Amino acid sequence: MDCFASLAMTGLDTGFNNGSRASGATIKKENAMIEFFFDCSSPWSYLAFHNIRPMAKEFGEEISWRPILVGGIFNTINPSVYASREHPIPAKLNYQNKDLADWARAAGLAIKMRPTVFPVNSVKAMRGCIFLGKDMLPFARAVFESYWGDDKDISQDAVLTEICKRVGVEPEKFFAGIGQQAIKDQLKANTDEVMARGGFGSPTIFLDKTDMYFGNDRLPLIREALARAKERAA
Repeated sequence: MDCFASLAMTGLDTGFNNGSRASGATIKKENAMIEFFFDCSSPWSYLAFHNIRPMAKEFGEEISWRPILVGGIFNTINPSVYASREHPIPAKLNYQNKDLADWARAAGLAIKMRPTVFPVNSVKAMRGCIFLGKDMLPFARAVFESYWGDDKDISQDAVLTEICKRVGVEPEKFFAGIGQQAIKDQLKANTDEVMARGGFGSPTIFLDKTDMYFGNDRLPLIREALARAKERAA
């Protein structure tokens, strides 16, 4: 099972492209077969974020991207994560690091474990995903790359400013947007929702509302489930 897990939440239709402020309207795709709850502070979420997109395209399925705050999950229902960090089993930790490196190599991603700042406060980044709504994917990927590939502290405004400029987001609008109460509330709502539905970390993936999977290493099972659904629909 994936370790160092994180969480994720829904985006909002912010009207960012036309310069308007966040409307508070969710862009959650109600009919999407795949729901992907994620927090960019998780390396396993980075892998799954990268790997699930071509799979969904292959099966012709849309993904509802649900940014969350994994620390909120750990604090509420999964404090064992903190205990394992404080008292790691050396042999298990060594294997987990090898496992992560193997998965990263297979995906063609650069992942440093552990980053200089670990764990990291990802709340601003995840609020940013909410604020950007349907335009969140380039930003989320850049956050993953900056933290896990470039070893940059994504809790820092200077790093987020650099990421915004890289993906064509105006930093002033970004920071104003993530300060809105509606954005903060939506991130909490997404986190509360995934816990209520049985999730305990990131990435948590649902197929057809109720079929839950946890972690990048469950993607082969997700592929099988999508294939079965496609056969039933044929």
